[in-house]
Amino acid sequence: MQNWPLTIAAILRHACGVNGDRVVTTATGQGGYRSTTYSELGEQAAQLAHGLRGLGVTGDQRVGTFMWNNAEHLAVYLAAPAMGAVLHTLNIRLSAEQIAFIANEAEDQVIVADGSLVPLLAPVLPLLTTVHTVIVTGGADTAALSGTDITVLGYGDVLAGQPTQFDWPEIDENAAAAMCYTSGTTGNPKGVVYSHRSTYLHSLNTCTANALDVSSSDVVLPIVPMFHANAWGLAYAALMAGADLVMPDRFLDGASLIELIESQRPTLAGAVPTIWNDVMNCLEKNPGHDISSLRLVACGGSAVPLSLMQIFEERHGVYIQQAWGMTETSPVATVAKPLPGVSEGRHWEMRATQGRPMCGVEIRIVDDAGHPLPADGEAVGELEVRGPWITGGYYLGRDAEKFDSGWLRTGDVGRIDADGFVTLTDRAKDVIKSGGEWISSVELENLLIGHPGVLEAAVVGVPDDRWQERPLAVVVLQDGVAHTPEELREFLADKVVRWWLPERWTFVEQVPRTSVGKYDKKTIRARHAEGSYEVVTL
Repeated sequence: MQNWPLTIAAILRHACGVNGDRVVTTATGQGGYRSTTYSELGEQAAQLAHGLRGLGVTGDQRVGTFMWNNAEHLAVYLAAPAMGAVLHTLNIRLSAEQIAFIANEAEDQVIVADGSLVPLLAPVLPLLTTVHTVIVTGGADTAALSGTDITVLGYGDVLAGQPTQFDWPEIDENAAAAMCYTSGTTGNPKGVVYSHRSTYLHSLNTCTANALDVSSSDVVLPIVPMFHANAWGLAYAALMAGADLVMPDRFLDGASLIELIESQRPTLAGAVPTIWNDVMNCLEKNPGHDISSLRLVACGGSAVPLSLMQIFEERHGVYIQQAWGMTETSPVATVAKPLPGVSEGRHWEMRATQGRPMCGVEIRIVDDAGHPLPADGEAVGELEVRGPWITGGYYLGRDAEKFDSGWLRTGDVGRIDADGFVTLTDRAKDVIKSGGEWISSVELENLLIGHPGVLEAAVVGVPDDRWQERPLAVVVLQDGVAHTPEELREFLADKVVRWWLPERWTFVEQVPRTSVGKYDKKTIRARHAEGSYEVVTL
């Protein structure tokens, strides 16, 4: 067999050559769109690569991005790794200090930034130590970026006059292709480096029928940010499969997404549950919209409420499929595709799990001493994972103890049943241990969100004099709805054992979220500790 490297350049050549007429459509706001073909995208990537060469990117230097999901970001996704550099997506929702920490640790040389994000990038620039050039898209006013030694250039100026062909070098498939950093909810973010090989294999598996079944018949809508674990691999999978792409740019509210879905008719989309919850509530308040072009919605990042899946399927004809992964797993590791021929009850039980591992990924649960536990659906332990697109260590060797066993210790707690389906009950740091027994905050949250009057619900453990910890329910009610803690507790009473029922309740306008849309339980606990919440105790 030929020893043919699995690289981003191979994906680029296939996408822009074999599927050159496929289209990337980017939202511009208020119902406007602009489009480019894969062939044109390839030419843009070649021009960008030449421009980056001229700026001194000649080896595996890091090229940062500070961008929304759009065609220009996709061009960097292709150009930087294919030319031998390393794509480094920066999370625009972190603080200036965290962004600077990440860019400095990764030693970014160039940052490609969206013009609309200039105000967010400006306070970061004085803190940077290795970046020498910022390239700004969209012809934006860049005056706010002045005052440092960093050169600021326009994206169009960098590309102007450059050849539309590039001699993409032969790259070792095990070389670094991209970097992402964890969201840093506990301490500083940690870097994960993806190889060309890991990215290729992850994309290939994502296209399989047991995962998302991406094909040239699809129109793929990556709502999940391209800085969040490489948009869950959706962009590279679409390029590999020859699917059209629809990019939402910065227009991520429920109404804008519904308009986009109705006009562009995507068949496959991916986003965290909070996005789909916003879309659902917008649809409920404004009936008559049609989003049924979506054959499949990939949903993850946090547990997907069963009620959300059922409402989308029953009322809107949209199938939501839960998946699980982390920045460290590229990210998709398991997919909740039910087995054929099972009862309806078992079908929904499987849908409610985080799913079974994709081929190539191995999973297990272990006890506190690291001993493997049985996959019997009852034993509960920390999930460990390994495989060809699972990181073997963090950048610069940080937190090396998480990899001591040759497996990645995920920090997720849960169980595995005899069919291989994983059910996660909590993050290890979020487990509520009451009187020596575990209470699943995730299960309580999903049940509460199933109440018709509840918009959002987060549950955390708070100190208790008698039981060490007890659950606090933090609830956002639907507009115009009034419910008491007693009513919500009664709603839970026949669904969980009695000692799981929260005695402490607080109603808020919005649950704090992390930079990637998950509930920020660290902030919730801090606000409770400082007395910021008005808590009702039953």
